[in-house]
Amino acid sequence: MTPASVQLQTRESGERVITLAGDWTLASLRSSVARVWKTLKAVAADPRLTWDLRRIGALDSTGALLIWRAWGERRRADALLRPEHEQILRRVAAVPPVERARWRADWLAPIVFLGRQEAKFASHALGFVALIGFLVLDALYLFTRPQRIPWREISATIYKAGALALPVTALVGFLIGVVLSYLTADTLRAYGAELYIINLLGMSIIRELGPLLVAILLAGRSGAAMTAQIGVMRVTEEIDAMATLGISPTLRLVLPKAIGLALAMPLVSIWSTAAALAGGAAAANLQLGISPQFFFESLPKAVPAANIWIASVKAFSFGAVIALIACHYGLRAKPNTESVSSSITNAVVAAITMVILLDAVYAILFRSVGFP
Repeated sequence: MTPASVQLQTRESGERVITLAGDWTLASLRSSVARVWKTLKAVAADPRLTWDLRRIGALDSTGALLIWRAWGERRRADALLRPEHEQILRRVAAVPPVERARWRADWLAPIVFLGRQEAKFASHALGFVALIGFLVLDALYLFTRPQRIPWREISATIYKAGALALPVTALVGFLIGVVLSYLTADTLRAYGAELYIINLLGMSIIRELGPLLVAILLAGRSGAAMTAQIGVMRVTEEIDAMATLGISPTLRLVLPKAIGLALAMPLVSIWSTAAALAGGAAAANLQLGISPQFFFESLPKAVPAANIWIASVKAFSFGAVIALIACHYGLRAKPNTESVSSSITNAVVAAITMVILLDAVYAILFRSVGFP
C-alpha cells in the first residue's frame, strides 16, 4: 500500500501540472485524509493547473470523492487519468449532492414541547388511574375468595423492603439526628434555651423527617428494585405469558408490593425515628450536657402522641404511593434494556416528587394537630 501524495510541478513550457500518485483508498488515506484534503484545496484554487492522475495506483470512492470535491464537483476537461478510474469518478459524480438543511427559528417549538409533555403526563395519569382500577377489582375478587390472597408475595415484599432496609435506615437516621443536634445546639445555647432542643428534635424527627427520610430512601432502594423486576419481566415476556395463562399481573405483582410496602413503611419509619432520636440525644449530651435519660423522659411532654399517628399515616400512604408508581413505570416499560433503565430513573424521580407533594398536603391538613 503506497501512501497518497500530491506533487506540484512546472514544466519547461511554463505549464503547471499537479500529479497525484500512490493509493487513494480509504485504507491509505485513513491517517492522512486531513492533510491531503488541505493540500488539494490549496492547489485547486488555480484553474490553470493540469491534473495528472495516471500515477494513481488504486482508487476507491473515498479517494475519488476527495478529488471530485477539490474540483468543485465539476469534471476537469484537461485531467489525465486511467479509464478504470474514469468510471469511479463518474459514479461519484452521479451521486446527488446532499442538501444542507438551514436552521430556522421555530417560535412554536416551546408550545409544541409543552404540548408533548402535557400529553405524556395525561398518558401517565390515565395509566395510573387504570392501574388503581385494576387493583380495586383485584381487591374485590380477593374479598370474595380470601384463600387466593398472595400472602407469600406480601411477606416477601415486607422482608425485602422492610427488614433488609433496617441497617441503612438506622445509620442514616442516627446521623441525621446527630447533625440536627449539632446544628441547633449553639444557637439554643446563645439564647439560654438548651432544653428546647428536645422539642425541636422531637417534632422535626417524629413528625416530618422520620417518614420523609425513610420514604426517600426506600423510593431509591425498594422502588427502583420493583420497577427493575417488572421491567425485566416485560423484556422476557413473562407478563404476557401470565396474561395468556389467565393470571392477573396486577394481582400477582402490583397488589402484593403495594400492600407489603405500605405495611413495612410505618415500621421502618419508627425504627429510623428511634435511631435519629438516639443520635440527637447523644449529640445533645456532648454539646449541651443533657443526659439521655432526661432527654427521653421529657420527650413525651414535648411531643404529643398524636404526632406518632400522623407520622404512621404519612408513612403508610408514602409506601403505597411508592409501590404503585414503581409498578406503574415497570408495566409501561418497553421490551428493551434502554427502556427499563429509563423507567427506573423516572420511577424514582416521580416517587420522590409525589412523596414530597403528599408531605406538603399533610402539613396543611394537620397544621393544627399534634402540637402541645
